Amino acid sequence: MYTTLIEAAALAPHVNDADWVIVDCRHDLANLAAGREAYAAGHLPNALFADMEHELSGEKRDANGAFRGRHPLPEKDAFIELLRSWGVNENTQVVAYDAHGGMYAARLWWMLRWIGHEAVAVLDGGVPAWQAAGLPLSTDAPSSRAPGTITARAPLVTTVDVNTVLHNVEHGGRQVVDARAPDRFRGENETIDPVGGHIPGAKNRFFKDNLQADGRFKAPDRLKAELGVAVGDPKKAIMQCGSGVTACHNLLALEVAGLPGAALYPGSWSEWSADAARPVGTGAQ
Repeated sequence: MYTTLIEAAALAPHVNDADWVIVDCRHDLANLAAGREAYAAGHLPNALFADMEHELSGEKRDANGAFRGRHPLPEKDAFIELLRSWGVNENTQVVAYDAHGGMYAARLWWMLRWIGHEAVAVLDGGVPAWQAAGLPLSTDAPSSRAPGTITARAPLVTTVDVNTVLHNVEHGGRQVVDARAPDRFRGENETIDPVGGHIPGAKNRFFKDNLQADGRFKAPDRLKAELGVAVGDPKKAIMQCGSGVTACHNLLALEVAGLPGAALYPGSWSEWSADAARPVGTGAQ
């Protein structure tokens, strides 16, 4: 069972296995059609496609009309139905990939753990690593599968809501870690959310710093040393980003490093900054 990362050479023999499901998570925040277009142009054999905006995210506003962020989590029941439509069972090995160092695939990895499914991994290095290994892409439709039978079990991960984060800003006790680029963290060059800056007291760990130059994850010992500086005790850490997507990359890196237990704030900066009453920090950490 693979629970964090899988290499291309280890995945290749299983692309046609009935008890493996491979999911293409490619996406582009600036061009919402880019992921599906890339999938159509060529994907891993038998891979399915996951739409970040409509399948891996839920309604942007709650029943009272409050903004929940740009990529709030979907309802668990809806996510379970999606997984069943993919043919996922309790014992299925799921592998998520993208072409961005796991930037988007880590979201699906975390979501499977959110519903208690442990057998999920991210293809280390994604499409570039697959092609570098001399392995082919395909434009064929994936093989049909019988509906899956997966059910929600006890979650393997935890979340916190905006009120918990606000309480932490006021009273302390937990370290918030922001996965966005350093300039956005400082409040500079903000082009996605209407307000620039960060949650007061947060530290910055840019998710791309988890990767080597070739787009694969750094070695566990190196990740442990680097992440320990920003995160401290992972069981007291809250991971966030712009909208709850790349924070999952830091959560995956923590798991690879042997530092489990950090919580995700799904609404992240997009939800936090939507209310002018919430405090904003700017500048370096």
